[in-house]
Amino acid sequence: MKKLLTKGQLSVLIVFGVLIIDQIIKILVKTNMYWHESIRITDWFYIYFTENNGMAFGMEIFGKLFLTTFRIVAVGLIIWYLAKIVKQNYKTGYIVCISLILAGAIGNIIDSVFYGVIFNESTHSTIASFVPVGEGYSEWLHGKVVDMFYFPIIETNWPEWIPGIGGEHFIFFSPIFNFADAAISCGIVALLLFYGKYLNQNVHPSAEELKE
Repeated sequence: MKKLLTKGQLSVLIVFGVLIIDQIIKILVKTNMYWHESIRITDWFYIYFTENNGMAFGMEIFGKLFLTTFRIVAVGLIIWYLAKIVKQNYKTGYIVCISLILAGAIGNIIDSVFYGVIFNESTHSTIASFVPVGEGYSEWLHGKVVDMFYFPIIETNWPEWIPGIGGEHFIFFSPIFNFADAAISCGIVALLLFYGKYLNQNVHPSAEELKE
């Protein structure tokens, strides 16, 4: 029976599917919510609009231009690698993992490259809207990444008897992230779970082990 999609077509479908969903969610949030506005879905799930200058889950390392440039270079390398493993007929699951990581990386690059010049600034009192290119809140490559998913699964205080942190407020899970971050995380976790031995620097599998 003939397969509906080749591995290359599946990879392209995953990348474009993740990008479309990611950008739709980000644009809807940014153009309908105030900065730091929160919508309660359940006690452990909120849509909480925030933005960050850094990498996944709001981490900020080095300068914005460096991070955007780093992302672009990384995406170029991932595209090259993905094309290589598709051509060499690697396992479908492995290709799916790399495709998810690529899609997530591109999704956040779009924010960093374009959002600063096509949106005005989101504030506590102003909802952002599209503006003519170049009239946005920042310059090319300096846009902020939109985040919105917040899962405070456990929110409590540390017991008083714990030295140093006793009585302090504790939230698990506190990072706020977006759909692109989730795609990257799922791709990495799946790689570690199902293809971890191939990522170990002490193991050098033959090409046949990753092929079907």
